[in-house]
Amino acid sequence: MESVLQPPEAGNNDDVGARLKMVRKMHGWSQRELAKRAGVTNATISLIEQGRVSPSVGSLKKVLDGIPMSLAEFFTLQFDDKSQVFFRADEMPNVGTGPIRYRLLGASNSSRDMSILYETYPPGEDTGPELLSHEGEEGGILISGRLEVTVGGEVAVLGPGDGYYFNSRRPHRFRNPGDCDCVLVSANSPPSV
Repeated sequence: MESVLQPPEAGNNDDVGARLKMVRKMHGWSQRELAKRAGVTNATISLIEQGRVSPSVGSLKKVLDGIPMSLAEFFTLQFDDKSQVFFRADEMPNVGTGPIRYRLLGASNSSRDMSILYETYPPGEDTGPELLSHEGEEGGILISGRLEVTVGGEVAVLGPGDGYYFNSRRPHRFRNPGDCDCVLVSANSPPSV
């Protein structure tokens, strides 16, 4: 493993050693576990993390391949993210505009890469006569009730435990054909709400 002696820069998140240690701990691994995964010695990981050696790009890539993580991900990963992780039911606002309720998980996180929704369709309600179409992908799993899902020319009535997943550019529509509420959890990416 090529290395150049460098003085340690403790506490600097831009320091390769400090960053590697944070990534390793984020995965819950010991230095020995990361070394085994990367095919390097435990001492190599220790010296990098202590800032006593600065690995070459090739050597660092070898270590990161054991995670696996690209060099770009390694250097752009944000460790000071203080965004909310857990949400109670009353912290998920209804972002629906009609009788269908769409409770959005993580609504306060403006940098979301997806929308996760707890959806409730009252009996007979649907997303409208026009088929929807937009960028991204979406999927969902029914918790209770029945949901008629139309995607392009395909139509299926789903029940508890059933699910769907499709490219959202395909025209689609959702309808509750049953006589009780239909409840499901869905996700779409990129976020539509």
